[in-house]
Amino acid sequence: MAELMIEDPQQLREFLRMRHGDFQVILDMIEAEITRKDTVMRKAIPAKERLALTLRFLATGDSYESLAYLFRIPANTISGIGPVVCKAIYKALKDGIKFPRSAVEWEVVAEAYKKLWHFPHCIGALDGKHVVLKAPAKSGSYFFNYKGTHSIVLLALVDAKYRFMFVDIGCNGRVSDGGVFSATQLFTGLKEKALSLPDPSPLPGRTKPVPYVVVADDAFALQENIMKPYPFRTRDIVSRVFNYRLSRARRMVESTFGILATRFRVLLKPINLNPDKAQLVVQAVVALHNFLMKEPNEAYTPPATTDLEDRDGNMMPGSWRADFNPQGTLLGLRHQGSNHHATSAREIQREFGEYFMTPIGEVSWQYQHA
Repeated sequence: MAELMIEDPQQLREFLRMRHGDFQVILDMIEAEITRKDTVMRKAIPAKERLALTLRFLATGDSYESLAYLFRIPANTISGIGPVVCKAIYKALKDGIKFPRSAVEWEVVAEAYKKLWHFPHCIGALDGKHVVLKAPAKSGSYFFNYKGTHSIVLLALVDAKYRFMFVDIGCNGRVSDGGVFSATQLFTGLKEKALSLPDPSPLPGRTKPVPYVVVADDAFALQENIMKPYPFRTRDIVSRVFNYRLSRARRMVESTFGILATRFRVLLKPINLNPDKAQLVVQAVVALHNFLMKEPNEAYTPPATTDLEDRDGNMMPGSWRADFNPQGTLLGLRHQGSNHHATSAREIQREFGEYFMTPIGEVSWQYQHA
């Protein structure tokens, strides 16, 4: 690291997945917690090496044996360092995962979705992923998911700028897809109307009040505060335009997962740790992602990383898509079959669709993509 710092700062950024200044900020925050005392037998491994070792593991997913050759630290010692540092990283940076606490803060999120992705009253994009593990010892089918692998679930709500606002990490992969979400505090808050959301109000140029909503895919049930696509069999223009506009907003959570996994490639391989330690790994990378996304950061997300659109709404895929395989080791939640929903939820869905067809609500290129 000393040689890289002097001779090749760019390679140092690639090695750590962050600028040296960001590395130093994190080190200052957690140094006291991860420092160990020297003994008469040997000197302790410095906190700086402990952090660099852990960041390299998160960035590559390399085995402890491989890291042992790189850092000249025994693999059994590394196995004790990683979880401790991951826990310290999450503890220090978790406040960067900011969940809105007032109607004003929710409106800031909604305004960004309206401005950047042309979806008003949107307070976040929701999705979940199965983080694949090596089969835990003596766990039977407890972590066994529908794809035939073992996993824990990462469920996330994301804002319009690729940042996590809410995460729930650690539910065992065996739990049904509806059960994953229904066990979260987010679900409870939406159901009990306890999230301090802004009051329902008409969309621009309309008269029917509609609530503020989360956009999601078919893995989630349609509710008054959760909008999902119309079924594929639905063919009228209103539903097709709605599905297109919803997919543009929902793309934010897909892209966020993709950026996270391609920058912290430990998520692209089955994690060879027990579930509790794997949970610490996922918590750490989520917290690091938000920390590194707090401002324009070309070391973390170079300009070509994220998806872009041209004037006609044609998507130019970000570089993260070349490496990210959601059917590999970061599996999507299973899509739900038919489910019961309130008539009011379907009416809200239709109101959004009709608004997107008005001169105020439409975007010029939507019909060629719908």
